[in-house]
Amino acid sequence: MNDLLFALVEQEEYEILLEEAMNEYGQSILQLVYSYVRNSTVSEDLTQEIFVKFYNSLSTYSKQSSLKTWLWRIAINHCKDYLKSWYVRKMQFTEHIHTIFESSKEMIEEEMVKNEESEELVQTVMSLPLKYRELIYLHYFEEYTIKEIAELLSINSNTIKTRLRRGKELLKQTIEEG
Repeated sequence: MNDLLFALVEQEEYEILLEEAMNEYGQSILQLVYSYVRNSTVSEDLTQEIFVKFYNSLSTYSKQSSLKTWLWRIAINHCKDYLKSWYVRKMQFTEHIHTIFESSKEMIEEEMVKNEESEELVQTVMSLPLKYRELIYLHYFEEYTIKEIAELLSINSNTIKTRLRRGKELLKQTIEEG
Protein backbone atom coordinates (compact mmCIF):
# COMPACT_ATOMS: atom_id res chain seq x y z
CA MET A 1 0.00 0.00 0.00
CA ASN A 2 2.83 2.40 0.81
CA ASP A 3 4.31 1.90 -2.66
CA LEU A 4 1.00 2.92 -4.22
CA LEU A 5 0.79 5.99 -1.98
CA PHE A 6 4.36 7.02 -2.78
CA ALA A 7 3.66 6.61 -6.49
CA LEU A 8 0.60 8.82 -6.18
CA VAL A 9 2.67 11.45 -4.35
CA GLU A 10 5.29 11.33 -7.10
CA GLN A 11 2.65 11.77 -9.80
CA GLU A 12 0.90 14.48 -7.78
CA GLU A 13 -2.38 12.55 -7.93
CA TYR A 14 -3.53 14.16 -4.71
CA GLU A 15 -7.27 13.48 -5.09
CA ILE A 16 -6.67 9.75 -5.58
CA LEU A 17 -4.11 9.77 -2.77
CA LEU A 18 -6.62 11.42 -0.43
CA GLU A 19 -9.24 8.81 -1.28
CA GLU A 20 -6.78 5.95 -0.74
CA ALA A 21 -5.54 7.44 2.55
CA MET A 22 -9.11 7.90 3.79
CA ASN A 23 -9.99 4.31 2.90
CA GLU A 24 -6.82 2.89 4.43
CA TYR A 25 -6.43 5.05 7.55
CA GLY A 26 -9.79 6.76 8.09
CA GLN A 27 -11.07 4.45 10.82
CA SER A 28 -7.72 4.43 12.64
CA ILE A 29 -7.53 8.21 12.57
CA LEU A 30 -11.11 8.44 13.84
CA GLN A 31 -10.25 6.14 16.76
CA LEU A 32 -7.10 8.11 17.50
CA VAL A 33 -9.04 11.37 17.52
CA TYR A 34 -11.68 9.83 19.79
CA SER A 35 -8.95 8.82 22.24
CA TYR A 36 -8.13 12.52 22.57
CA VAL A 37 -11.54 14.20 22.56
CA ARG A 38 -13.84 11.41 23.87
CA ASN A 39 -16.79 12.63 21.82
CA SER A 40 -17.88 10.78 18.68
CA THR A 41 -19.44 13.78 16.92
CA VAL A 42 -16.41 15.98 17.54
CA SER A 43 -14.15 13.07 16.53
CA GLU A 44 -15.87 12.81 13.17
CA ASP A 45 -15.58 16.55 12.56
CA LEU A 46 -11.92 16.65 13.54
CA THR A 47 -11.17 13.62 11.37
CA GLN A 48 -12.61 15.44 8.37
CA GLU A 49 -10.55 18.52 9.22
CA ILE A 50 -7.44 16.35 9.50
CA PHE A 51 -7.94 14.90 6.04
CA VAL A 52 -8.53 18.38 4.62
CA LYS A 53 -5.31 19.54 6.27
CA PHE A 54 -3.56 16.42 4.93
CA TYR A 55 -4.79 17.14 1.39
CA ASN A 56 -3.86 20.83 1.54
CA SER A 57 -0.33 20.09 2.74
CA LEU A 58 0.48 17.17 0.42
CA SER A 59 2.65 19.40 -1.75
CA THR A 60 4.91 19.99 1.27
CA TYR A 61 5.34 16.28 2.08
CA SER A 62 9.12 15.71 2.21
CA LYS A 63 9.10 11.87 2.27
CA GLN A 64 11.33 11.75 5.36
CA SER A 65 8.83 9.46 7.04
CA SER A 66 6.10 7.17 5.80
CA LEU A 67 2.89 8.78 4.64
CA LYS A 68 1.04 7.02 7.47
CA THR A 69 3.40 8.46 10.08
CA TRP A 70 3.08 11.91 8.53
CA LEU A 71 -0.74 11.66 8.57
CA TRP A 72 -0.72 10.50 12.20
CA ARG A 73 1.54 13.42 13.12
CA ILE A 74 -0.95 15.81 11.51
CA ALA A 75 -3.79 14.13 13.42
CA ILE A 76 -2.03 14.24 16.79
CA ASN A 77 -1.06 17.89 16.37
CA HIS A 78 -4.58 18.80 15.25
CA CYS A 79 -6.08 17.07 18.30
CA LYS A 80 -3.70 18.80 20.67
CA ASP A 81 -4.45 22.18 19.06
CA TYR A 82 -8.17 21.51 19.42
CA LEU A 83 -7.81 20.56 23.09
CA LYS A 84 -5.88 23.78 23.77
CA SER A 85 -8.47 25.98 22.07
CA TRP A 86 -10.54 28.50 24.01
CA TYR A 87 -13.77 26.88 22.81
CA VAL A 88 -12.90 23.48 24.27
CA ARG A 89 -11.83 24.89 27.60
CA LYS A 90 -15.07 26.88 27.84
CA MET A 91 -17.15 23.84 26.81
CA GLN A 92 -15.43 21.59 29.35
CA PHE A 93 -16.25 24.06 32.10
CA THR A 94 -19.87 24.28 30.95
CA GLU A 95 -20.17 20.49 30.76
CA HIS A 96 -18.67 20.19 34.24
CA ILE A 97 -21.30 22.57 35.62
CA HIS A 98 -24.03 20.65 33.76
CA THR A 99 -22.77 17.34 35.18
CA ILE A 100 -23.03 18.66 38.71
CA PHE A 101 -26.74 19.34 38.18
CA GLU A 102 -27.60 16.05 36.42
CA SER A 103 -30.12 13.87 38.15
CA SER A 104 -28.91 10.80 40.01
CA LYS A 105 -31.15 8.60 37.85
CA GLU A 106 -29.13 9.42 34.74
CA MET A 107 -25.91 8.74 36.63
CA ILE A 108 -27.13 5.32 37.75
CA GLU A 109 -28.18 4.40 34.20
CA GLU A 110 -24.80 5.51 32.90
CA GLU A 111 -23.02 3.37 35.49
CA MET A 112 -25.05 0.32 34.45
CA VAL A 113 -23.99 0.79 30.83
CA LYS A 114 -20.33 1.04 31.86
CA ASN A 115 -20.38 -2.30 33.71
CA GLU A 116 -19.61 -4.34 30.63
CA GLU A 117 -15.99 -5.52 30.91
CA SER A 118 -14.63 -4.39 27.55
CA GLU A 119 -16.32 -1.02 27.82
CA GLU A 120 -14.98 -0.67 31.34
CA LEU A 121 -11.42 -1.21 30.14
CA VAL A 122 -11.81 1.36 27.38
CA GLN A 123 -13.29 3.84 29.83
CA THR A 124 -10.46 3.22 32.27
CA VAL A 125 -7.86 3.80 29.56
CA MET A 126 -9.67 6.97 28.51
CA SER A 127 -9.58 8.24 32.09
CA LEU A 128 -5.80 8.11 32.23
CA PRO A 129 -3.83 11.33 31.81
CA LEU A 130 -3.21 12.14 28.14
CA LYS A 131 0.52 11.31 28.19
CA TYR A 132 -0.26 7.73 29.28
CA ARG A 133 -3.53 7.33 27.39
CA GLU A 134 -2.05 8.18 23.99
CA LEU A 135 0.88 5.79 24.45
CA ILE A 136 -1.30 2.92 25.65
CA TYR A 137 -3.69 3.53 22.77
CA LEU A 138 -0.94 3.66 20.15
CA HIS A 139 0.97 0.68 21.55
CA TYR A 140 -1.81 -1.73 22.51
CA PHE A 141 -4.78 -0.74 20.35
CA GLU A 142 -2.95 0.37 17.18
CA GLU A 143 0.01 -1.99 17.75
CA TYR A 144 2.73 0.54 17.07
CA THR A 145 6.22 -0.35 18.21
CA ILE A 146 8.00 1.84 20.73
CA LYS A 147 10.31 3.07 17.97
CA GLU A 148 7.35 4.04 15.77
CA ILE A 149 5.66 5.85 18.66
CA ALA A 150 8.90 7.70 19.40
CA GLU A 151 9.02 8.87 15.79
CA LEU A 152 5.32 9.78 15.76
CA LEU A 153 5.39 11.82 18.95
CA SER A 154 8.99 13.07 18.74
CA ILE A 155 9.72 11.64 22.18
CA ASN A 156 12.74 9.59 23.29
CA SER A 157 12.02 5.84 23.22
CA ASN A 158 13.19 5.44 26.83
CA THR A 159 10.66 8.07 27.89
CA ILE A 160 7.99 6.11 26.04
CA LYS A 161 8.99 2.89 27.79
CA THR A 162 8.83 4.63 31.17
CA ARG A 163 5.46 6.21 30.44
CA LEU A 164 4.06 2.91 29.16
CA ARG A 165 5.18 1.16 32.34
CA ARG A 166 3.72 3.92 34.55
CA GLY A 167 0.54 3.98 32.47
CA LYS A 168 0.10 0.22 32.87
CA GLU A 169 0.67 0.52 36.62
CA LEU A 170 -1.85 3.34 36.84
CA LEU A 171 -4.33 1.34 34.75
CA LYS A 172 -3.87 -1.71 36.96
CA GLN A 173 -4.28 0.38 40.11
CA THR A 174 -7.43 2.03 38.73
CA ILE A 175 -8.97 -1.33 37.78
CA GLU A 176 -8.17 -2.87 41.17
CA GLU A 177 -9.73 0.07 42.99
CA GLY A 178 -12.72 -0.58 40.82
